[in-house]
Order: sequence, then C-alpha cells, then structure tokens
Amino acid sequence: MKPETTKARRMQQTREEAARREIGETQIRPGLAAVLVLFFVAVIGGVPGLQTVVETRRTFDGERETYVPQAFDFFREMPSLHTPVPGERHPVAGIVEANRRLLRHIHTFEDQLEDESVFGQAIRPTAQYVMARWLGVGNEMAYIGRDRWLFFRPAVDHLTGPGFLDPRQWARRLDEGNEWRPAPQPDPRAAIRQFHAALAERDIRLVVMPVPVKASIHPERMSGRFAGGEAPLQNPSYRKFVEALRAEGILVFDVSELLIARKRMTGDPQFLAADTHWRPETVEYVAARLAEYLAPYLPRPSPAAARQARDGDGDSVESPALGRHPGDGRPGVGESGREAEARRAPGPSLRRQPVEVAARGDIAHLLKLPEGQTLFPPEPVTIRQVLADDGQWWQPSADADILVLGDSFSNIYSLEPLGWGESAGFVEQLSYEMRRPIDRLVRNDDGAHATRALLARELARGRDRLDGKRIVVWQFSARELSIGDWALMDMELRDVEPAEFFAPDPGEEVRVRGWVRDIAPAPRPGTVPYRDHVVSVHLVDLEHDDERIRGQQALVYMRSMEDNVWTPAARHRRGDRIEVRLRSWDDVADRYEAFHRSELDDWDVQLAPPAWGEPANGAMD
Repeated sequence: MKPETTKARRMQQTREEAARREIGETQIRPGLAAVLVLFFVAVIGGVPGLQTVVETRRTFDGERETYVPQAFDFFREMPSLHTPVPGERHPVAGIVEANRRLLRHIHTFEDQLEDESVFGQAIRPTAQYVMARWLGVGNEMAYIGRDRWLFFRPAVDHLTGPGFLDPRQWARRLDEGNEWRPAPQPDPRAAIRQFHAALAERDIRLVVMPVPVKASIHPERMSGRFAGGEAPLQNPSYRKFVEALRAEGILVFDVSELLIARKRMTGDPQFLAADTHWRPETVEYVAARLAEYLAPYLPRPSPAAARQARDGDGDSVESPALGRHPGDGRPGVGESGREAEARRAPGPSLRRQPVEVAARGDIAHLLKLPEGQTLFPPEPVTIRQVLADDGQWWQPSADADILVLGDSFSNIYSLEPLGWGESAGFVEQLSYEMRRPIDRLVRNDDGAHATRALLARELARGRDRLDGKRIVVWQFSARELSIGDWALMDMELRDVEPAEFFAPDPGEEVRVRGWVRDIAPAPRPGTVPYRDHVVSVHLVDLEHDDERIRGQQALVYMRSMEDNVWTPAARHRRGDRIEVRLRSWDDVADRYEAFHRSELDDWDVQLAPPAWGEPANGAMD
C-alpha cells in the first residue's frame, strides 16, 4: 500500500473519530435547550391542537356530528370495515374484500386530513396566489401559460408524454391498479372496434369524435416557441390511431384540423382562457361542420322538405368550404351551406337567442386561490341558446335517429352547474344545424368509459336506447386516449328482469333508514375540473312502515360535491346507518344525469333501478 494512501486513510479516521467525540460532547445551555424543546413541542402539538379546537367549535355550531377529533375518525370507522352489514355473505368469505376496503379507507382518510387541515386551508390559497401572481407557477393540476392562460395538467401531459399506443406505456398504465381500484384497459382501439362492431350488427354507423385539448390548438399560449404554428400539436400516437380506425372503416371526425383552420382563418382563440373547454363560437362552428359531415349518411328529405329547410330562418353560421375532411374522403364537408341544408331532414322548428354569460374557468378553480382574487377574473362570452317555437329550451328526443355520447365538451353551455349557461351546448347546436331531433347520453369526465357504461346499463335493463338509431356520435376529450379507461363492454339488449331493488314511483317521496352496504368513492374537491359530483350508494335493510319497502335494498344516487365542497354524502362509509328522503330518479335525471358520477363496482347493483336520495332532517315519520 502506498504511504500516501495509508496517511489519507488515517486522516479520515481521525476526522470521523473527532466528529463522534464532538457530537457526543455537544454542550448547550439549559435555557436554550428549554426554548428549543418548547418550540419543538409547539410545532408538533400546535397543529393538531388547533385543529381539534376548530373541530370542537364546529360541533357546537352543528357542522359536525361528533366531538371526536377527525384524526380519530379512522379508528372510529375501523369496525365497519370488517363487520358485515345486513344481507352480506359470511365474513370469512370476505377477507380479501375487507382488506380492499381498508386500503381504500386509508387512502381516503389521508386525503381528508390534508384537505380539511385548518393550517392548510389558511396557508394554501395565499401561497398559491403569490406563486401564481409573481412566479407564474401553478399547482399539480394546472399550468400557467402566457397572457394568463391556464392549462389542465393531464391534458398537457397527454401531448408531451409517450405515445398512448406504445406497449411500454400500456404496461405502465396496467401498473396503476391497486387493491381497491382495478387497472384501466389502456388500448382505445380495442374498445372502439368492439363498439363499432356492436353497432354495425344493428346497421348503425359509429362516428368517433376526439376533441383536441387546448394546448394542442393554442401551444403559443404555453410558450413563445410555438408562435405561428400551422399544425396542431398531437400525442405521438394520434395520427397512427386515426389512420388505423379509418383503415378499418370506422368514421373519425377529426376536430383538430378544423380548429387549426378556423384559428388561422379568423385569428380568434378557439378555447376559453382559464377553462379546459372550447368557446361557444367554436362549438357552433364544429356543430355546423359535423352536420355537413353526417348528412350523406342520412336519408335525403323529400323535395318539399328540402324547400322547407332552405326557406328556414337562416341563422346558421356560414363558413367557407374547407374541402374534404382530412384523410376521410367522404363528401359533404366541402358543400355549400344551401346544398348541406337541402340534405337535412325535416325536423323541429328551432331558433337561437344570444345571451351574455360570464364565469371563472374550471382550471382557475383548481388553483384554489383566495376568494375574491382578480388574477383570473370571470370571462365573458355570448352563447346562443337553442329554443323551440314556444320558447322552451331544447330537449333531447329518444325517438331521434342520431345519438350523441359526450363528455363535458358537450355539457359546457348546456349544464347550468358548470357556470356557462344552458341550452347552448354542442348537442343543441348540432340539432339546430341539422334541423332534426337528437338523442343524447352525456356525462362530465371519463369520456372513454362513462357514456358507454350508461348505454350498456340502459340496454341491460331492457331499455333499447339504440332503437331507430342510424348514427351514434361518440365525442370525448383527446386526453382520454392517454388517461382513460377503455374497458370493453357488452352492448346486448336483455329482457327486463323483476326488480329486486326498491325505487319510488315518479312524483313519490319516501323517507327511510338503511345501512350502507357499499359506497363509491367521491373525488377530492379541487382534484377534478368539475365542481359537482354524484355518488352511488347501496342501501340495505330499509326501515319503513310500508311492508313493500321494509327490509328492501336500494341503489341511491346522492350529491356528494357541490361547488367544490363535499356534502355529508361524501363522508358516508360502509356500515353507516343513514336516513334519507328517496325520490324517483326519473324526476331528477334531466338535472343530474350529466353530472360526474362514480359507480359501484358490482355490475348487478348498477343495473338496479336507481333512486335519488337527499339527507333527511328531523324525526322519522
């Protein structure tokens, strides 16, 4: 061994020995030691102590049901995780299920502690405002772009991430599953092919309509590097995806090329500045182009009907011909407005009226800024509501030959809780442009899964929503190609089976008590770009004086989030005994069907006739 190496090692050992001696002999004055101990105890105990004081005060004010601090909720609810509720199978057979519920409960409990922390609620809005105002920094759900445009992070990740058809990406997505949440089916082509084949058996055409994310059309609002871009940004797999579907005869209405062409032609923004969705003028434009695209696949009207269509009010949005649809080769898109109008079948007499609305975008809400902030003020727009001759808002028609499956891009300007008005959404504008009734199944979020699941449940219940349909338009956000669950689904029409679940008759209201056998998870406020949510609850062993109700079970939909705040229903747990007022789902479906909703895992329960539930106050009747 070289002398220099030995000497260096000896010096290192000496330094280590000296450090050990210094640590072991560290001296501190008693007064300073006391101050440090008190500070440490204050930091460790002050946060939960203040939380307990605030929660106790809320209990006195009637906002909480128990004086037990939230930190002990986990232990208070532990017995319900393994204790069988009435009607459940033997507990020995449910060990795996109990473990799944426990893990999901731990996950939910941690989220609740974080969201309802007094310190967190006091500090986060101000800290986020400082970062957004002076540093241009968003949070885990939102990016801040140029000119105070906001972008939804999952949408940007869809564009900048790996190709959604890459097998390595599929393997990563399959690892996203856990004990309480199954892994998604990552290949959109498999789901689309299956759906296309099921519809083709009934001589129904499927039109796939991916709506591009905002950063795809306006990348220049994210970075100046993209100024003057002539083509939409796309995920690396997008073109391959579109070409593969078209090669198999599946119709794809590619909205991205249309929006880039309109942006280049008008110079106007196609999307809202602080929201994930498109502007109302964009909605009308795309609806008009889709009406032209669909016209060749529908029966030609009689000459008299064609003259009637040409003599209409003429309030449709005219635009120059854009030629054939890119990569499709179908006629219709390059037709003049009069030629396309002549193809439209006679339908309802509709008119449009302009209405001024203003709202703060959903991404601005995700930033969780202080109340009253002016950094991202409400954005004004003019919507054009579609009305019938009698002045009533447009309504879908189950007898129509076109069915639209859509997500929040169809609901925006149609679903009032989204904040941007009513009766002016994509389906309403398409119905107006085509001069014909249209049926719809729309649901916020989960465009890859939710609306197909709605249709599958309707068919499984014996309700043929595809009867008389010639075209099904499947609209979904393009980000679903990367993050959606493209589960395969059976679209078989089944015979109606006797209902084993209680549901009130239309116009009836029933007050019952029951045990929560299972409840679907509710999203944390601020983690999804929707401020309202509906949760599914399986109630068993119902208590009521009426023998037809007593001892029954029910599938109950309840509002679990309202304006980004959890309702009491979001905190229900398995094994809870709750009291609710039940109404027929048919009485409220028009208002709540389009809300983002979480479903139970049990398919048999999903097929049950649902009821609408609201918390019951006061003594039981």
